[in-house]
Amino acid sequence: MVPPASADVTYTVMDFSDLKGWETDDHAAALQTFRNTCGDMRDVDWGNLCKFAQSDPDPRQFFELFFRPVLIDDGQDALFTGYFEPELDGDLSPSPRYRYPIYAMPPEAKESNPWLTRRDILGTDVMKGRGLEIAYVDDPVELFFLQIQGSGRIRLPDGNFLRVGYRGANGHPYRSIGVELVRRGVYEAHQVSADVIKNWVRRNPDEGRELLFHNPSYVFFREVSQVPADQGPLGAMNRSVTTKRTIAVDPDFVRLGSPVWIEKEGAKPLNRLMIAQDTGSAIKGAQRADVFFGTGDKAGREAGKLRDPGRMLVLMPIQRAYALLPESLL
Repeated sequence: MVPPASADVTYTVMDFSDLKGWETDDHAAALQTFRNTCGDMRDVDWGNLCKFAQSDPDPRQFFELFFRPVLIDDGQDALFTGYFEPELDGDLSPSPRYRYPIYAMPPEAKESNPWLTRRDILGTDVMKGRGLEIAYVDDPVELFFLQIQGSGRIRLPDGNFLRVGYRGANGHPYRSIGVELVRRGVYEAHQVSADVIKNWVRRNPDEGRELLFHNPSYVFFREVSQVPADQGPLGAMNRSVTTKRTIAVDPDFVRLGSPVWIEKEGAKPLNRLMIAQDTGSAIKGAQRADVFFGTGDKAGREAGKLRDPGRMLVLMPIQRAYALLPESLL
């Protein structure tokens, strides 16, 4: 993949000495995460790098010898957020408690882009009686946030878990309900978090239902219970993602499977080599990334607090990196 050619996008090839904290990172952990998905990168240069990565090279030397960090600037400020794999209470059959279905993707949604809006899907009988229900959960607000995260685990009454992963969406753009609450004057921007939004919707059920409809995007799922419990959920590369080593990126700018160096600022700075193994409907731009924090409530609390500036640099194979530069700089 070659990033978009645009007068508004610039590429700066940098040295590893320019990366804040590079020398103290756990390069071995990053290399292991890279190995998890690099085999799916079919280009010859990536394939050769992946083969060598499996030969147990010195991790830091591997990245420094074969890659160069590239700063891709599309004119937008860098923004780091977090995501996680939520756990919801549910059942395989509907009941007075479990009455909010998690849907598989209907055939017409695959064929038509965009398809119906969230309001159309939930406010009509278009999904009823078609056997598309994977499971039922007890909280429509948690279900809404499950769709934002793109994967999750359903805790069944017998103590077992059913895992679901992203199958597709209805093709409508994602609209942030947090931003909408700020626009309405309900909260200041610094006050908004996932828990704040959830509590507001629950306190205001009628207005809350309408607020959820503000986001026309709707996500469909598939069961992925074959993924072992000790591994992360499946990302966009159909492989398990790794806690605090996987990021979701905009694939228009960052090749999935690429190593990405992040320098997150804020109250808890984070300088770390991550692997771009996932995407998200809200992740748009060359300097936009979502850090995976793991599974469960604790991970959710950590992820929900993250909204920080900084910068990110994509590690590209050397020849690809220099091919992006104008001839005058070569």
